[in-house]
Amino acid sequence: GDDSVAQLGGVHLACEQSSQILAKVLEWGRLAAYLEQSTRYVPYDDQPGGRWRYVVPPEVEAAELGRRYRQVLDRAFETYSRWLDPMQAFYRELYPKDPADSDFVYRSTIRAKACDTLRGLLPAATRSNVGIYATGQAYEQLLLRMRANPLQEVRAFADLVLEELRKVIPAFLRRVDLPDRGGAWSEYLARTRQDVQEVSAGVLADEPADQRPEVTLVDFDPDGEVKVVAAALYSVSDLPDDALLERARLMSEDDRAAVLRAYVGERSNRRHRPGRAFERTDYRFDVLCDYGAFRDLQRHRPLTMEWQELGPLHGYEEPPELEPAGALEDWGRTMEESADLWGRLRAAGLGPAAQYAVSMAHRIRFVMQMNAREAMHLIELRTTPQGHPVYRRVAQEMHHLIAEGAGHRAI
Repeated sequence: GDDSVAQLGGVHLACEQSSQILAKVLEWGRLAAYLEQSTRYVPYDDQPGGRWRYVVPPEVEAAELGRRYRQVLDRAFETYSRWLDPMQAFYRELYPKDPADSDFVYRSTIRAKACDTLRGLLPAATRSNVGIYATGQAYEQLLLRMRANPLQEVRAFADLVLEELRKVIPAFLRRVDLPDRGGAWSEYLARTRQDVQEVSAGVLADEPADQRPEVTLVDFDPDGEVKVVAAALYSVSDLPDDALLERARLMSEDDRAAVLRAYVGERSNRRHRPGRAFERTDYRFDVLCDYGAFRDLQRHRPLTMEWQELGPLHGYEEPPELEPAGALEDWGRTMEESADLWGRLRAAGLGPAAQYAVSMAHRIRFVMQMNAREAMHLIELRTTPQGHPVYRRVAQEMHHLIAEGAGHRAI
């Protein structure tokens, strides 16, 4: 029947032992719910089955670089594990226990701070567990994308996902591997990606990557606040949309601010968000931050997000605590070894598979386009004191750029 019928059947799916690279592919879709194992609260200092928790992609084995790959990643995990206890001791000295806090809360907070600081040592190959709840339609779209992905891990995982889902909702997934249906769709996705890569090699051949701030506001609507005011009045008036927009343009700044104050109301907490009038204007940000923080920001799905391949070309984050704690030298060595391994994998022609070797402290470039309503949600959530310092910094700069760059101070 119609595609919308497949929205009526949902499945809980456990996707275990995926790399960080695969986890971002799994979490691409908007119309699903995801829960990912956190590198903030789960320390990676154990060795299940005698091995550190990372993926060795088949491409690396085929290129006969598996031995070098394991040496570098083993050393990164060993460094992380070796510094986990000293970093917790460092934070205990820096933040003594408040008598009002329980021992459990204090230990959890200190461990989270240590994990936050050290997670940049871990490579993008680090294993994670992802829980998904989605409808048959959302899973179909996920599988079509996964089957078109250039990475073998992603394509192999698509086969495992399809096998499990067919135990529960087989009728909704019949088209995925039919050559003239799902096969043709996946081929279209793979072909267009390859065509754009080939074209870009010509049109961008001499374009240097200039230095940019961590967050850049690259696009916004100068009339955004006026349009939000008009949208806020729409549901309580009988005027057409364009007439309300013209009326809002003629209002004084104080009158427009009064409309927005009334529309927002008295908010007791960040979960009290104003309505869809705030979706009338949007902002497009270019962001360059470490991969660890990107992983958290990528989970905001209602917005538009695209990212570039992970590599060492944009440098890496150095948490300020490293030097006083004595870990800066080990950090720098791990970053250098990660970058060297990435270069070896690229030289061997592995392309996207080289990303697995890159430490999560290395920076990745991505774009986030969101309306003002989503911006409010993201900025308030990602600037809470318990959040990671890097994404707090990114969200604070977004707030500053909306006010000063776009001039939308009322929003």
